[in-house]
Amino acid sequence: SKGYPEVTLTNMLVDNCAMQIVRDPKQFDVILTENMFGDILSDEASMVTGSLGMLSSASLGEGTFGMNEPKFGLYEPSHGSAPDIAGQNKANPIATILSAAMLLRYSFGLSKEADAVENAVKTVLKKGMRTIDIMDEGKTLLGTKEMGDAIAAEIE
Repeated sequence: SKGYPEVTLTNMLVDNCAMQIVRDPKQFDVILTENMFGDILSDEASMVTGSLGMLSSASLGEGTFGMNEPKFGLYEPSHGSAPDIAGQNKANPIATILSAAMLLRYSFGLSKEADAVENAVKTVLKKGMRTIDIMDEGKTLLGTKEMGDAIAAEIE
């Protein structure tokens, strides 16, 4: 943190962090933790969005992540494979798509391309398109494939 004075560092115990995510999730920009606590906190944080299908995640390697310094990372949605709905066109692809945007940004240094993917997701959601897990009255229900196609169509 000494090397980045513009970043506020706050140390928290995991139980307090979990409570803070529920109480005021906007206070967080980044949560840095080891894998086990990260898994627990990312699952909890995903429910703030209303669904596990909305939250991307990454386990990043050591070092700095600069535009000309691609770094190793493992990118995946915070949810599992959902075998109970496999092949039924019900899964929300947004977390997977946003994980790919993180890959573009942090491992490949392609911020403009990552922004395009993230903006496409925002646009589709603003247009009221939803998968079953985030469906609300007055919105348009899409399956997995249709949601992915709608997002891909919005990428500029």
